[in-house]
Amino acid sequence: MEMLASERKNRVWAFIILGFFALVSVATFAYNEYYIYLSIYLWFGLIYGLALQYGRFCFSSAFRDLFAVGVARMAVGITIAIALFALVASLVTAQGLSTFHPAPSGIHAVIAGFIFGMGMVFAGGCASGSLYKTGEGNMNALIVVFSISVSQALFVDIGGWTNKLVPESWHHSALAKGLPASINVGDGWMDQYLAGYVWNHPVTTFAKMLGWENSSALGAIVGNFLIGVILPSALLLGVVYFVWSRKAFVRKMLKQGKEKMTLLDEVKGYWAMLSASKRTAIAGLIIGVAAGLHMLVLQGARVKFGVKNAGALLERMGFDYGISVNGTVFDPGYWYVTTQEAQWVGWMLQKTTGANYMDNVFFGYVNGIPNPAINPADWMSLATIGGAAIMALLYSEFKFKKPTLELATWAIIGGTLMGIGARLALGCNIGAFFIRVANGDPSGWLFGIGMVPGAYVAVRFFNWWTERKMEKQGFGL
Repeated sequence: MEMLASERKNRVWAFIILGFFALVSVATFAYNEYYIYLSIYLWFGLIYGLALQYGRFCFSSAFRDLFAVGVARMAVGITIAIALFALVASLVTAQGLSTFHPAPSGIHAVIAGFIFGMGMVFAGGCASGSLYKTGEGNMNALIVVFSISVSQALFVDIGGWTNKLVPESWHHSALAKGLPASINVGDGWMDQYLAGYVWNHPVTTFAKMLGWENSSALGAIVGNFLIGVILPSALLLGVVYFVWSRKAFVRKMLKQGKEKMTLLDEVKGYWAMLSASKRTAIAGLIIGVAAGLHMLVLQGARVKFGVKNAGALLERMGFDYGISVNGTVFDPGYWYVTTQEAQWVGWMLQKTTGANYMDNVFFGYVNGIPNPAINPADWMSLATIGGAAIMALLYSEFKFKKPTLELATWAIIGGTLMGIGARLALGCNIGAFFIRVANGDPSGWLFGIGMVPGAYVAVRFFNWWTERKMEKQGFGL
């Protein structure tokens, strides 16, 4: 009876959260129809939160399980999810309705991925994973989100002594870009890194590398989807099978009296690896369809309101504070994490300290720092947390978890590294990897190439740390 009462209470809270988001959407739309643009982000964010929690969708868990105990389920599930999203994204792109924009490709993406990969293992959750875990009541995950946010906001505005670390070529190249006078691009390591180095790298897709247009069926489906996603993913899954999953399957076959593996047996083993990730794959299918529809619906809203960026809508509504010098705010048009969290902190610091956080490239030239209450991407992140809370409540998996001092310390260290890595790569495990790879952007694979060894180093470090700790406590004797 007590358990049934608890389940009923959880369902009530789940419907309260859902009702709150519905009330926000209806009330704001009644006030001004432009708020429908923000509500699009809200409801897709809710879907992402539901799917993330259902599939336990976490890149940190994927690498940790793979490298620490040899379990490939999450890594395989995420790879399948990328392929499913890529299929939907290619169809949207072929219709000329995609809102995706590729990023500069270069060695910086690999280095950033390495830093981010270490960070997410130290923190015990990636950027998206920390959001959904926060929705489950995990306060350690909330510390991770906070650390990512603060480190980004501080890092993008860094200057002073760091200017001594800026190569002359970056400095002159940044100044040559002719940015507005309000952007002090000559004073700030991150600004000169972006304008003087990253922006000089090629921005392309697999389709364009093959001489095709992204919006053509040939470019979107053959170039970006088949060549840019399916072939590398199949190769990656093949490596995972032969290095990790095959051993367990061979042992199973030996127990059944099988003396030698045939080609058919190998196919069965490969399929068993894929089918073991059903829950994550289902979540990936939901995310893939939702992310594709998100691009489609946002593009429709932009056409309806005659804008290319939400900054124009905010100005029409009378909210001109925190809009970039270009009249823009962060408005990716698809699933994204970390940038909007950095905006929270940037807005708060500027409001509370009086310091100017709009004189740098990240905030002042590109993304702005609008009030979180009317920031589209902020609505998406908050709804992601809410969606995860709803799913956790419905499955009786919601529970407030207080962090220990040790876990909180690792959360701060890992979150800080993820924040730095995300800004160096212009995105996190979602924006710099998941979304880019699925849309045929080679910079996504470069970020992933960096994430793998970064996560491996962090896992090995944790193994050493745990053994050392146990020895000190007398368990290793």
